[in-house]
Amino acid sequence: MRFTAILLLLLPSLLFSQKFTHADTLRGSITPERAWWDARHYDLHVAFDNDNKSLSGWNTVSYEVLRSNKSAMQIDLMAPLQLDSAVQDGQKLSWKQDGNAYFIQLAAAQKEQSFHKISLYYHGKPTEAIRPPWDGGTIWAKDQNGRPWISVACQGMGPSVWYPNKDHQYDEPDSMALHITCPKPLVGVGNGRLRSKTENNDGTATYTWVVTNPINNYNIIPYIGHYEHFSDKYQGEAGELDLDFWAMDYNLEKAKARFLTEAPKMLKCFEHWFGPYPFYEDGYKLVESPHLGMEHQSAVAYGNGYQNGYRGRDLSATGVGLNWDFILVHESGHEWFGNNITTKDIADMWVHEGFTNYSETLYTGCTMDETAATTYNVGCRALIGNRETIIGKYDVNHEGSGDMYYKGGSLLHTIRAAVNDDEKFRQILRGLNKTFWHQTVTSKQVEDYINQQSGINFCKVFDQYLRTTDIPVLEVSMVERQDRRGGREQILQYRWTKCVPGFDLPLLVKLEPNNWTWVKPTTQRQSVPFSLNSLEDFEVDKRFYVKVKK
Repeated sequence: MRFTAILLLLLPSLLFSQKFTHADTLRGSITPERAWWDARHYDLHVAFDNDNKSLSGWNTVSYEVLRSNKSAMQIDLMAPLQLDSAVQDGQKLSWKQDGNAYFIQLAAAQKEQSFHKISLYYHGKPTEAIRPPWDGGTIWAKDQNGRPWISVACQGMGPSVWYPNKDHQYDEPDSMALHITCPKPLVGVGNGRLRSKTENNDGTATYTWVVTNPINNYNIIPYIGHYEHFSDKYQGEAGELDLDFWAMDYNLEKAKARFLTEAPKMLKCFEHWFGPYPFYEDGYKLVESPHLGMEHQSAVAYGNGYQNGYRGRDLSATGVGLNWDFILVHESGHEWFGNNITTKDIADMWVHEGFTNYSETLYTGCTMDETAATTYNVGCRALIGNRETIIGKYDVNHEGSGDMYYKGGSLLHTIRAAVNDDEKFRQILRGLNKTFWHQTVTSKQVEDYINQQSGINFCKVFDQYLRTTDIPVLEVSMVERQDRRGGREQILQYRWTKCVPGFDLPLLVKLEPNNWTWVKPTTQRQSVPFSLNSLEDFEVDKRFYVKVKK
């Protein structure tokens, strides 16, 4: 107990004093060896050997030359996997290795706006995920009948943990093909649409899946198991959307009962708030996974046991979160925020997780009411630690605090309340997805867009919640003074403390019975008439994530 308490006290200083290495810079920055080329297409072939927990294959990378290069090409592949060869135009190329980065020496300079391919052959026993999806690696699991069940989890750690690629979020291939070879009768499921199944002569089968939209590297994921498939159609904003579901054979009826009912409800809500599903061409798919879940584009990982809540419990501790399936809702919300809109640097990953956390609040409003939505949002605030900033360190592959989920969602609920116009707020969310459709972005781009479209300058609000660990405190006190007629009147005095200089957030507060009033606090003390019985009756609208000191 004492050790844990001391560790918690030291945690903020330990986090902020984290030392970053040369390897972190190679992994997290846009190096010269990455900057000159743009990934256009991945053609990834991988064979899984469950007995030896190994894999082998190749990735043919099609790319455009953005500017004539004299430098090498950086390709990432994590040990203990080994790069066997790099082949271009029939010629094997040499490389210099620096940890997990391979700097491949091209045979000749390549001209700006030209297009080329390079094939990267590799093999080995990849890092095994011990606690997926929270740590990365290949998952060699068993299903409930003791049969092989294989997948990968690699967000944060990076997809070079299982295949060679440009391992940085800023550059997404515009399309890709994934060829999964596995022992029969196992089924290989991937992103996008199934193009073909090939029976091989060695007791294996190869499943080829094709994605026609841009896709971030960590979302390219295989699922291998004893799957059964069923499908449905959804009449959405952009037309007819194909819904595909892949469940373990023994869970087929459970999956039908849940997915055929819950997926259309989720899509209707999110298309209303966020705009059309971003990947109609590739379809929407849920795949039962050997771990809790992940937002793999057009192949969302589902492992919540066909139950409501988060593994059957309510993260808000209010009871509201037990009315819907957390993993189905949250991971599907990432199709808009995380997959359609992807951050260039994982330091800005609150854009993925904050908005997707807020999708839970929006879904609660869609399926219940706004009172329940706010109850859920406020209840989740107990999970916020405020020990490290939400935005991490740039260019070193460093995520910010886990508060990016619940604090990010509370920040958005606060902004929605301040905008005070749900239709305008809805158009902001839809506009984000339209303006940054299939793009990689920075937090600043998202912040600027919200400022412009809302007509409110939230710059200091974003700084407060994203770049500090302090929650702004509204300090209030009550005094009496003589009014113009010689009587006495109550006055509320208020001001912001524990905030960044220039912090500016309008608030909806209760100053009189049965009525709410807008005030615009600053760090200078202000006064307003107050007709409640006592200071204890003063309230700030619960949607605002602020503290009140009376």
